[in-house]
Amino acid sequence: MNVIAHGIDLIECERIAHILRDHPDRFLDRILTPAERAYCRRMKNPVPHVAGRFAAKEAILKVLGTGWRGPISWTDIEVLNDQSGRPHVTLSGPTAEIAASLGISQILISITHTDNYGAASAIGLSSPAP
Repeated sequence: MNVIAHGIDLIECERIAHILRDHPDRFLDRILTPAERAYCRRMKNPVPHVAGRFAAKEAILKVLGTGWRGPISWTDIEVLNDQSGRPHVTLSGPTAEIAASLGISQILISITHTDNYGAASAIGLSSPAP
């Protein structure tokens, strides 16, 4: 596998908390898939987890080189955790098409958060040559 691109993002949890206070359902419905919302709502303090998912999606958009524009929807990117807690990425719609056009077959993601910040790093990988 070859590294095609890398993206990183950092966000203040207070920024997310402020948005959630003013527009909780509208913001969550726009940014997170139903499975991501369920994951975050299970947490004692969901704000850092929402911030981490937001940072992950921003980092992935940097891998794709697009930013959030055009036909891309935040929910075209889904970040869930496997049984061991390791996050994994599923792309759909335009984000999947862009990734394929870049030769990206897999995106590795790492997410971290504190009470104050959410951060994520994403790496786009190509498939191994046959």
